[in-house]
Amino acid sequence: MDTENTLLNAVVGAIASALLSFTGISPLLGGAVAGYLNGDDGLRVGALSGAIASIPIVGLLLLALVVLPFLGFFGFPLEAGLAAGGVFLVAALIVLGGVAYSVVLSALGGLLGVYVKDEL
Repeated sequence: MDTENTLLNAVVGAIASALLSFTGISPLLGGAVAGYLNGDDGLRVGALSGAIASIPIVGLLLLALVVLPFLGFFGFPLEAGLAAGGVFLVAALIVLGGVAYSVVLSALGGLLGVYVKDEL
């Protein structure tokens, strides 16, 4: 399945990342799949794959770090959550860190996938 459709290859890589999430390096493996399928420009297709794969990460982290504490979950009353002004900043940094982890490892995986395809 060697296509020039970069978006399709990135989506396939993102699905591979989700399916291989039980490993610690699933973004790297998903990016490698996307880079292998694309055949060239592995950095771009890998990063795109990581960005697509990070959509659920962003949703879950935002839910866990921003919404649930303000609803009274985790034993925090609403007033304590609102009084802590740094909660949003910390939550944003954690979400951005999760996205950066996914995108950077997927981009490196894309380079690896193109390298493997060229060598085989």
